[in-house]
Amino acid sequence: MVGADGELIGVMPTPQALEIARDRDLDLVEVAPKSRPPVCRIMDYGKYKYELSKRARKAKTRQHQIQMKEMRVRPKIDEHDYQFKARKVREFIEGRDKVRVTVIFRGREMTHPERGERILKRLVEDMSDVSVQEGPIRREGRNMVLMLIPKLSNVPKERAKETAPSGSKAGPTKVPPTTPEPAGEETRS
Repeated sequence: MVGADGELIGVMPTPQALEIARDRDLDLVEVAPKSRPPVCRIMDYGKYKYELSKRARKAKTRQHQIQMKEMRVRPKIDEHDYQFKARKVREFIEGRDKVRVTVIFRGREMTHPERGERILKRLVEDMSDVSVQEGPIRREGRNMVLMLIPKLSNVPKERAKETAPSGSKAGPTKVPPTTPEPAGEETRS
């Protein structure tokens, strides 16, 4: 049996362990029922359950649910419009979301699919510092589709601060270089 503060109390019969737990106004919780003898712990079970749920809630708030964002463009897109759409795609990727970029062809635009492919390749090149292309460029009927996903090394600055150890300094510690002693020579003192 283990006490409330983690000290080992020892092996004892269940009724005696229950009485010790009642005297301290705590609960007797079976921690390892399969071991011989079974291991029990004296603790406030309500407080323990509350702490677990609190930790689970905190972990859930730190998670990011990856969403699929879509950006639609036309093959005759103007330079300013392209820059605006590219800036929005960058925001989505930096927010750790997948982005589906669709070039929509209408009417006679279908005769020049290379224009849409050129736009998508340019976007991949412009976003290469924050994203990776997922799969090849696909044709889906009158549309041309490209998927971009965030790079794994692309962690926003706020998250980088959270994940850094609290007591660590910024940057690596420098170790002075050591000169190896020549092989075969002994040093005399």
